[in-house]
Amino acid sequence: MIGVIDYGMGNLHSVSKALERLDKEYFVSEKVEELQKADGLILPGVGSFRDAMEILKQEGLADFVTDWAKSGKPLLGICLGMQLLFEESEENGETKGLNLLPGVVRRFPGVTTEGEAYKVPHMGWNQLEFHQPDHPLLKDVENGHVYFVHSYVVRTDDKDVVIASSEYDGEVPAVVGRNNIMGTQFHPEKSSSIGMSILANYVKLVEGSLSNE
Repeated sequence: MIGVIDYGMGNLHSVSKALERLDKEYFVSEKVEELQKADGLILPGVGSFRDAMEILKQEGLADFVTDWAKSGKPLLGICLGMQLLFEESEENGETKGLNLLPGVVRRFPGVTTEGEAYKVPHMGWNQLEFHQPDHPLLKDVENGHVYFVHSYVVRTDDKDVVIASSEYDGEVPAVVGRNNIMGTQFHPEKSSSIGMSILANYVKLVEGSLSNE
């Protein structure tokens, strides 16, 4: 069963509806003792990185998610939830993240190196480029467009964690992961059949019907 972490900053309704469309069992909770009963976790997120980390720490969820991930159990972060998996963010001042994946979160500058202005946030449909097409999250997934809404982007020197990316003033890590720790910068639950296929693959990983090796 999937446990969706409720810390007051997640897109809980859309994630829940997506899991219902997949006809998968799930529950939403903010309580560690309940979330411990899950087979896999989803960490959603919309809003400020700093606010999210403060709440996760206050509720004991930061340590719980970290221990969960280090135990080898499946974890999927979505949008801000994906960014929280990394080392730190500069949003509203430098803030340490969960430090489960290597990289930092930086704001789109809004101006290219050639001095041309572009829109921030990165919002709307954008093309995916698969770097690890054999990754379980991408199994039988078409290479197409997915839906983004974000002003901050992950920057990492470890390209092995970038499973798929998009282009928006440079590379935007769109699907990331290492072993049991995974994330999507876009909203899979709002990304039509491609996003739903990726979400379905995560559920299959949790259920053990799809290998992550």
